[in-house]
Amino acid sequence: MAIFEFKLPDLGEGVQEGELVKWHVKPGDSVKQDQTLAEVMTDKATVTVPSPTAGRVVQTHGNEGDMAKVHQILVTLEIEGAAPAQASGHGAPAAHGAPAAAAAQATGPQAASKVLATPLTRRMAAEHGLNLAEISGSGPQGRVMKADVVAALEGGSSARNEVAPAAAPAQQARPAAPSVAPGRGDERIPLRGLRKKIAEKMVRSKFTAPHFGFVEEVDCTELVALRKRLNETLANAGEKTKLSFLPFIIKATLAAMKKYPHLNANMDEAAQELVVRGEFNIGIAVATNEGLTVPVIKNADRLNLRELAEEVVRLSTAARDRKLKMEELTGGSFTITSLGQTGGIFATPIINHPEVAIMGIHRMRKRPAVDNNGQVVVREMMNVSISADHRVIDGQVAADFVYEVIKYLEHPDMLFLAMA
Repeated sequence: MAIFEFKLPDLGEGVQEGELVKWHVKPGDSVKQDQTLAEVMTDKATVTVPSPTAGRVVQTHGNEGDMAKVHQILVTLEIEGAAPAQASGHGAPAAHGAPAAAAAQATGPQAASKVLATPLTRRMAAEHGLNLAEISGSGPQGRVMKADVVAALEGGSSARNEVAPAAAPAQQARPAAPSVAPGRGDERIPLRGLRKKIAEKMVRSKFTAPHFGFVEEVDCTELVALRKRLNETLANAGEKTKLSFLPFIIKATLAAMKKYPHLNANMDEAAQELVVRGEFNIGIAVATNEGLTVPVIKNADRLNLRELAEEVVRLSTAARDRKLKMEELTGGSFTITSLGQTGGIFATPIINHPEVAIMGIHRMRKRPAVDNNGQVVVREMMNVSISADHRVIDGQVAADFVYEVIKYLEHPDMLFLAMA
């Protein structure tokens, strides 16, 4: 028997560390080759780490909630024969559902580089002129977390644009005192895994992009009728596919983007450039038990209504089953979020950074409306909202874009001309 120290392999796209979300094994367990050892959450996705060989688990290194670094020992195994080669190529682990986020490493003062922090935290601090060495970390071993950077920003921390020596190890190890006084019957739920990544991404988006919102109502009566006719046609032809409203909304969005391409874009913070994307990769927000996930429909403009419907179902199911691949979570150029019948009257969703806009689709319901003849009639009405990055998208552009989308939703037959 031999002892094999299995190190965390490369996680892809320059990611250097990830949070240990869940252990699937414990000391004493026998494992087979390719059996899942642990789940690790990075700034890109949650990945499952498989065992490179069969053996018995001698020791697991790290607790759930700890940060694990690439090429550090993850599991010690007792195996038969020679130890296998360590995995080192990109994408060795398999990815499943988690929101995508940029993970570029920011440069800063030498003292700050010694501070424990994720690449995303360093980037956020650099963008706001903060010195990490001057920020008290609340994470394990004094790690500076997103919440610490936010607190420094809100409190006007003296860390801004200053250089100071790194905190002493004893200070780094001291856990932060709770900011909320305890009360009878309280339950403290740590932010971990997908929920933690959602929190970090939302904070970054709100502190990076100045949001503004715009809302307008849509008369969907003709859209409801068209969808009903097409679903009846599919059913009569023996097709299992059923069209929801989302494929029509995606098609209307794509048609509007041809006229207003700056909405189909990403913001390059480092270069301070608006990158108008050449592909139309539409993110769809999906509610899962772990939190909101945004899988991406790649090249959505190349799919017809039925293909879009099938892709929406496939990605939504994979998100809920936590079986999304890394490439299905990245590369989005615009996001549509819809809660269906629980969508409310309207909302102001948070932009999926580095995208520059997100559109919210809200509950459709029968409401009284005045027609062109001045008569009060009952129509299928729905509200559409958009949140946009005011640095690069003017209010007039966002409003015109929404009205272009509405034009196609209120007159859905025009979609077939736009797709020709």
